[in-house]
Amino acid sequence: MADLQKLSTDPDRFICIYPAFINSKKTIAEGRRISVEKAVQNPTCVEIADVCRANKLNAIIEGDKMYTRELNRDVQYRGRVRVQLRNEDGSPCVDKITSRKSLLFRIAEDIPKLKTRTQKTGGGDQAVQVEGSKKSKKKKK
Repeated sequence: MADLQKLSTDPDRFICIYPAFINSKKTIAEGRRISVEKAVQNPTCVEIADVCRANKLNAIIEGDKMYTRELNRDVQYRGRVRVQLRNEDGSPCVDKITSRKSLLFRIAEDIPKLKTRTQKTGGGDQAVQVEGSKKSKKKKK
C-alpha cells in the first residue's frame, strides 16, 4: 500500500509545463503549444503553479530548470512546473482537466484573473503624456 502512495506523489511521474508553452510572445517554433488568441503574455512559473494549485492539482516549481528552446537566459524566463495530472490508477486528479492540452488552456484562461495581473494595469497613462509633450518645429528663414 505504501508503494502505491509513493507512486502517486513521485514528481518524476508529473508532467512538465514551461512558461513558453502558453506565452503569446513566442512562436510555435519557439515552443508555444496553444493558439496566440488563447495564450498569455509572458507568464511565469509562479503564476502557472498558483493556477494549478487553485484547480486542486499538485504542482511543484523547479526554478533552476530552463526550456531547451529558450534563447534568453534571463531569470524571468527560467523555471518549470511539474503537475500531477493523473492518480496512480490512471484516473485524472481533476475531472475537468483530463489532458495536458486541457491543462494548458485552463492555465492560460486563469492567469489573467490572478491578483498580480489585475493590479499591474495602473501605469498606462505615461504614453499619453509623452505624446502630448511633442512640439511642432517650424523652419526659420
